[in-house]
Amino acid sequence: MKKIHWQKSMAVTLALIILMAAASVIVVRNINTYEEEKCFDRLDDETEELIQNIEANFERDTENLELMARAISEYHEELPAQDLWSMLDSYSATGMLSGIELLLPDNSVLTEDGQSVNAEGRLSFEEEAALGAHISGRETDLRDEEKMILRNCVPVVQNGETKAILCGIIDLEQLPEKMQTHPYGGEAAFYLIDGATGDFLIDTWHKRLGNTQELGTRTMASGYQYEQLTRDLPGGKPGYVAFVSETVGEYLYFYYAPVGINQWRAALSVPETLVFSSANEIKNILNIFIGFESLCFVVYFLWMLRISRQAAEEKQRQLDTVSYIYDVEKLLFNAHEKRENMEKALEKIGYIISAETVGFFMEEQIGSSASFIWSQKEETENKIFRDIFKDLRKYFEKGGRSFEASTPEEVSAVLHKADLCGIKNIIAVAIEAKDGTVGGVLAGFNIANRHISSADLKIVSFSFEMFCDNIWSYNAIKEKGEKDVLSGLYNRNRYETDLRSFPDMFKKSLACIYIDVNGLHELNNSSGHDAGDEMLRTVSEQILEKFGEQYAYRIGGDEFVIFAMDMEEDEVTRKTRDIEKNLEEKKIYVSVGVHWESGEFLIDMLIKAAEKKMYSAKREFYSKETNDRRMRT
Repeated sequence: MKKIHWQKSMAVTLALIILMAAASVIVVRNINTYEEEKCFDRLDDETEELIQNIEANFERDTENLELMARAISEYHEELPAQDLWSMLDSYSATGMLSGIELLLPDNSVLTEDGQSVNAEGRLSFEEEAALGAHISGRETDLRDEEKMILRNCVPVVQNGETKAILCGIIDLEQLPEKMQTHPYGGEAAFYLIDGATGDFLIDTWHKRLGNTQELGTRTMASGYQYEQLTRDLPGGKPGYVAFVSETVGEYLYFYYAPVGINQWRAALSVPETLVFSSANEIKNILNIFIGFESLCFVVYFLWMLRISRQAAEEKQRQLDTVSYIYDVEKLLFNAHEKRENMEKALEKIGYIISAETVGFFMEEQIGSSASFIWSQKEETENKIFRDIFKDLRKYFEKGGRSFEASTPEEVSAVLHKADLCGIKNIIAVAIEAKDGTVGGVLAGFNIANRHISSADLKIVSFSFEMFCDNIWSYNAIKEKGEKDVLSGLYNRNRYETDLRSFPDMFKKSLACIYIDVNGLHELNNSSGHDAGDEMLRTVSEQILEKFGEQYAYRIGGDEFVIFAMDMEEDEVTRKTRDIEKNLEEKKIYVSVGVHWESGEFLIDMLIKAAEKKMYSAKREFYSKETNDRRMRT
C-alpha cells in the first residue's frame, strides 16, 4: 500500500513539474509578441489622449477669440487702429496663445502693444478673410523671423462685412509647455505634424522644428518602411513605424493618428528600452518558476491537506445552506403582513453571501413598486440602489435570469452608470411571476468573497416568488375591500383609513371637494336603478378625469369626497366648475362644496366646511321652482 501511494505521489509531482516547464517555454515564446502588442495598445491610448488635449485646447482658444472679436465689432462703427490700442494693451495671454494681432484691410497688423506692422507680401487681408475662422500652417513671426508661430484667425464682422481679422499668436516653442501634456509620464516625445506639408509644429525630442522628410534618412526596423509613413501622413491613416534614433542610438516606436484640425497629425515616439522595461521582470518571474518547480513536492502535500479541509468545509457549508434556506423561507412565509420580516430575511442572506448590502425590489401593484434594503453601513443611499434595481429589471427583461459583475467596470458597462457610489460588485437574480415575467429582483452588493456567484441567491428565489405571490394576492383582496365596484373610486373604508395620513402628506395646502348628486333618488324611482347607476358612473368619470383616483372617494350613495394636495385654490375652483359644466351638458346636476386651506388646520374642520358649502349649494339648487324634488325625473 505504501509503495502504491509513493508511485501515485511521484506521478502527480512529475506531472506538476512537466506542466510548469511547459508553461515556462510558452511564456518565453510569447513574451516578445505580448509586450509589443501591449506597447502599441498603450501608444494608441496615449496618442488618443494627446489628440483630445490638442483639440480641446484649440477649441477653447477659438471660443475666446470669437468672444473678443464680437466685443471688438461692437466697440465702434468703424475700426481705426488707434481706438483699439487700449483694448489690445489690456489683453493678457491665456490658454495656448502668447499674443494677439489684428489684421486690417490695408494689410497692416496692429499688435497688442499698439504697434502697427506692415504685412504686405506676407499676409493678405483678402485671402485671410476669404478663409473665415481658421488656423494657419507653420509661419514666421512678423517681428521676429527666427520665431515659428501659428495663427488662430477669427474674422471681426460688422453689418455682415469683415472689417478685420483677429489673430491669436501661438508660439510653437512655448506650445508644448502650455499644453501641459506628459505622455508616458514625460518619458516619451510627442509631435504635432502638418500632414499637408510634413512640417513639425511640435517636436519635444529635437530643439528645432524640421520636416518628416528627414525621417527618410533613418534606419528602419525590420518590417517597417519609410514609404508607409509618407503614404499614411497625408492620407490621414493612423499607423506606426520603428526606426533608429540618432539621438539615443536605439529603436524608437513611432505611432501617428489624425487630429480633427486642418490636416494635422499627432504622434508619439517611445524608446525600445521603455517599451520592453518589463522584460527583466518577466525573466525574474521565470526564475521564480524554476524555483517553484523545486517546491512541487511540498505543494503536493499541502494540496492534499487543502483538499481534506475543503471537503470538511463543503459539508459544513451544505448544512449551513439547508438551515439558511429554511430560515429565509420561514421569515418570508408571512412577510406580506409583517414587513419587518423582510429585513431579517435579507440580513440572513447578507450573512451567507458575505455582502455589505442586500436588497429586494418588486412591482407590488400596477404602477406601484416596493423596495426592501438591508445594509451593514449605518447610512445607505436607498435611491441609488432603487435606480440600480430598475436597471437590473430592464436587464432581466431582455432574457437573462442572473447577473454577476465582479468589478466596478463590469457593473458600469452593463448598467451604464458612471457614479456607482462605492459599489464594487453585484450579484442578482430575477424573481419570476406566475406568468413568466420578471416580478422582482434580489441582489447583493459588495461581496467580500473573491469569487462571487449568484448560486446562493438562486436557491432562495423560490421563497421570494412565493412572497411575491402572497403580496399580490394580499393586495388584490385588500383592493377589493377598498374599491367601490360601481364608480371605480375608493370606498368609505379606504376614506376613513387615509384620513389619518393626510396631515403628513401635503406640503403647502389641502383642498376638500364635497359633491352630492342631485335627483338620484327620484331617477331611481322613475327610470330604474340602472339609470341611477349610469348617472353615478358619469359623475365618477368626471372626477377621475379632473382629479385622478388617488384621493377620490365615494363615501355614500350619492356623495363623493375628493382631496387636492398642494394645488392652487383657483385651479381647484376651475376644475370643480368644469365638472359641474360637463355634467350639466349631460343633464346631470350636482351640488359642490369646496374648501381650501394652507398652513395649520384640522382635517375634520376642512371636511365639515366643504360639506356645509355643499348643503348650501343643494338648498340653493332646490329653491328654484324648476328644480323641485317632486318634479325631478
